[in-house]
Amino acid sequence: MTDFEARRRMMVDTQVRPADVTRFPIIDAMLTVPREDFVPDAYRETAYVGEHIPVSKNRVILEPRLLGKILDALDLTSGDLVLDIGSAYGYSAAVIAHIAQAVVAVESDESLAGESQTLLIETGADNVVVEESDMALGAAEHGPYDVIVVEGGVETMPAGLIDQLKEGGRMAAVFCEGALGTLRVGYKHNGKLTWRDEFNAFVPVMPGFAKETAFSL
Repeated sequence: MTDFEARRRMMVDTQVRPADVTRFPIIDAMLTVPREDFVPDAYRETAYVGEHIPVSKNRVILEPRLLGKILDALDLTSGDLVLDIGSAYGYSAAVIAHIAQAVVAVESDESLAGESQTLLIETGADNVVVEESDMALGAAEHGPYDVIVVEGGVETMPAGLIDQLKEGGRMAAVFCEGALGTLRVGYKHNGKLTWRDEFNAFVPVMPGFAKETAFSL
C-alpha cells in the first residue's frame, strides 16, 4: 500500500464512515479515486485533511466528509445521469462516476475544465464529460438529469438548473444565509421542487448563485 493509499483509507475510516456514510458504492469510490491527483499542486500533500481545499475566490473542493454525506443523502444509483456543477479539478465527478451511469461536469474556468478532463481520462473515468460553461447555466444539451449536485454554496438556485432536472429527480446544494449553511435535497414532482433540510454545512457561495443585492439610495 502506498502512502497515499494509506491516507485515503484513513480519510474514509476517520472522516467519512464516522459521518454515518456507509453505502458501499460511496465508500468504494472514495477508497478508489486518488484525491491527491485532483487538487492544486500546493495541496497535494494535504489532500486527505478534512478541510475544503481552495481553488479560487469563493471556489473550493469540498472536504471528503461533506461530499460523502451529500452523495449519501442523494441515494445515487448505477442508472443515474448526474450533472455536477462546479467540478473544479474533477474529484467529485470522478467519485460520482464510480457510482452513477454517467456524469456531466460543468466548470466555468477554461484551464480547470481542460485539466480536469485530462485527469479524469488518466484515472479511467470514461463516463464523464466536462463542459466549460457558466455554472449557473448548467448543461441543458445533455439533460434532463436524474440528479444535480452543486459543489458549493448557494443563496438562490437558478430556475434554468431546476428545469434541467427530470420529473422525479433530485438536487442537492448547501444553502447559505450569512455564516450559516444547510444541505438541502430537492425532489421534483409535477414540475416543482420540494426542498428538505438534511444537515448543517457551510461552503462559500459560488459565483452565479448569490442573491442579487437591491440597489437603494
